[in-house]
Amino acid sequence: MRSLILQVMTRGLTPLLLLFSVYLLLRGHNSPGGGFAGGLIASSVLVLFALVFGVQETRKALRVSPLSLLVSGLAIAVLSGLVGWFEGGDFLQAWWYGREVEIIHHFGTPLLFDLGVYLTVLGAMLTMVLTLIEEA
Repeated sequence: MRSLILQVMTRGLTPLLLLFSVYLLLRGHNSPGGGFAGGLIASSVLVLFALVFGVQETRKALRVSPLSLLVSGLAIAVLSGLVGWFEGGDFLQAWWYGREVEIIHHFGTPLLFDLGVYLTVLGAMLTMVLTLIEEA
């Protein structure tokens, strides 16, 4: 698309919406939100960016391939499940860090799992949609 208004608005709103997706990620392990909702918001923003500026510009802005985001997200999610197992509990049993962390309150494996889901959703959506845009 070559709409100047859409280009300016997309360039201005992209960082704010990506920050909102990170907010949803960080708040989600204690409240509604989390990795899935945050990943959908982030992928929607980047798909809009791809529609406005093109797929090549989006891939250049990402600096990492969507497929590697997907794979690393799956690895983080599985590793977060193994922590509880190695601590003597069950797979995906929550393990919490002893002290509260300023921004995210309680740090533990649920946040790591949410991060893995966030990256998996982001990578999967971008892989599918960017491929479809390139084919069209």
